[in-house]
Amino acid sequence: MTHPADTSGRLPDAFLRPGSSSFVDFLAEHSPDLLPGRRPAAGGAAGGPDGLSPHATTIVALTFGSDDPEGAGGRGVVMAGDRRATMGNMIASREMEKVFAADAYSVVGIAGSAGVAVELVRLFQLELEHYEKIEGSLLSLDGKANRLATMIRGNLPLAMQGLAVVPLFAGYDLDRGTGRLFSYDVTGGRYEEHDHHTVGSGSVFARGAMKKLWRPGMGADEAVAVAVEALYDAADDDSATGGPDTVRQLWPVVTTVTSEGVRHVSDDELASVAERIITERRAAHVAAHGNRPAGRRDPSVAPEAGGRPGGQAGEQPGEQPGEQGGARA
Repeated sequence: MTHPADTSGRLPDAFLRPGSSSFVDFLAEHSPDLLPGRRPAAGGAAGGPDGLSPHATTIVALTFGSDDPEGAGGRGVVMAGDRRATMGNMIASREMEKVFAADAYSVVGIAGSAGVAVELVRLFQLELEHYEKIEGSLLSLDGKANRLATMIRGNLPLAMQGLAVVPLFAGYDLDRGTGRLFSYDVTGGRYEEHDHHTVGSGSVFARGAMKKLWRPGMGADEAVAVAVEALYDAADDDSATGGPDTVRQLWPVVTTVTSEGVRHVSDDELASVAERIITERRAAHVAAHGNRPAGRRDPSVAPEAGGRPGGQAGEQPGEQPGEQGGARA
């Protein structure tokens, strides 16, 4: 919808009329071209002349604590994301933040096309703030999850061009008194998850790690350690996921959400957790292989007489392993 320019300095009438408490609905009516999903993808089908755009990768989330009213602190959620963004086979960024506070009691993590995802998160934050100002109260957690689903559905035209956004949403439900997780698909489908969930290119490896590490009733500190270790495992097998960078002192972005609100885990805490994980992995490697790279032959052990590299003692060139010439059964 196009509005004539007003040179009087007054706000347009649309800004002064009572209407929906949804900022996205207002924007769709007043300036729909500003919505992320209404814009054409620059450079054609994947957002650039070379068909590539930066992509954010692995996000993990898990619950901790207990719903028991007498439990310590109640049930909360942890969400964590690695810092790497990739563009094809290139690392586009090593310092990208992918987990954001949506409001005082919820967080959202992004995977997919990085630029569109960050813009979608900012619009979602504004949507929740606008609702709170208009209605004078917080939107319920289910309401927040539904609003995010509607916004993702509005991005479907860009998703069909290769600029998909797949977020992970978590928060503390003030009405139920518990932490909850929600996942989405590119069409805006909303699904409540239980215990833990992952999205992104390394999600398969992170999910496998959390299946083994997560347990009911774990504390917040233990849940943070599980999230970081799951990202560590994902980075070990997925080139698009970045692990803890001890040289640059870059750690995953980790947040917790409880009845007290959103808390960002400090770099000092994350450095300590990462160092413990690396120390444990190093000790396990040394126990299995000694102080040498796995798979490398110990140079102090001489090959047996008559042998050849990779074969058995006494084998002759051209023989199969275990074949000593002559008749065989």
